[in-house]
Amino acid sequence: MLFDTFCATLCSPKPFITVEVTPPHGGSIDNIIGQIEEFDLHNKISGFVTTDNPLAKLKMDTVLAAIKLQQKFNKPVIATMSMRDKNKLSLQSTLLGANDFDIRCILALTGDPAKYSDQPEVKGVLERDSTLLLSIIHHLNSGTDYSKKPLRPSTKPIYPFAVSNAHAKDPKTLQKRMVKKLDYGARAIITQPVYDVDNAKLLLELFENAKKESIRHTAKEAQLILGQFPVVSAKTANFIDEHVPGISVPKAIIDEMNLASMDGSEREHEVGFGLSKVVYDAVMALHPKVHLMTHNRFDLCSELIG
Repeated sequence: MLFDTFCATLCSPKPFITVEVTPPHGGSIDNIIGQIEEFDLHNKISGFVTTDNPLAKLKMDTVLAAIKLQQKFNKPVIATMSMRDKNKLSLQSTLLGANDFDIRCILALTGDPAKYSDQPEVKGVLERDSTLLLSIIHHLNSGTDYSKKPLRPSTKPIYPFAVSNAHAKDPKTLQKRMVKKLDYGARAIITQPVYDVDNAKLLLELFENAKKESIRHTAKEAQLILGQFPVVSAKTANFIDEHVPGISVPKAIIDEMNLASMDGSEREHEVGFGLSKVVYDAVMALHPKVHLMTHNRFDLCSELIG
């Protein structure tokens, strides 16, 4: 019932907001749970998304963190699963266990390269890109494992999510990648952060075209979720624009942030949040399906949502 309501909201005209939670580099997620409660965030959103060792930096397991969050708040959690760290045997095993704990929304990622890891001599597994995980989920939903052996008992329905860049020199490349992920069964695609309405409109247009091109019947009901990452420092705005692939921060925002930074961190934060709030409100007015990424700054999430 929890996921029926979650998916129904996603496919309806109602607002749908998820918040990214990065599990801790430590043995308990309780402090993060306390911060979420402090800002009453769980009562303002549709659900959470747990990350899977972003930038290959060691964090608590994404599925175990998702279980605790979901049981605590009775809110659906989308567990991110990276192809970097697991082969198809381990991926299937994790999905089966997660299913028994009712973690049934999975965000499929290829994952950041292992070379970025903070752990010595880490090697990536990476049997294939994220479409392998989408394919595995398709098999499990059909009642078999990846080798087509029947599951006894079969799993409860698993809802696969995928990701997309928000910007490319040739927008058609974004559309092709969307088609590929929809063909592999993605029920929703979450974009990298967008910072202006024109970018959001273009992504929506590309997504609608991709749905028409897809050969998978589930693509008809697939949804696009627009990423939002509020920038409250000039350093962050410049770094994202210059060094993070698939994201473009408008020059007007960068210029305003650079000017504000000259007047101190308080003014910089005020201007950055104001600009981010304008973008958030405009995106919600256009397409109220949003995913908030704030590196566990739940105060920012709460303020943005209002």
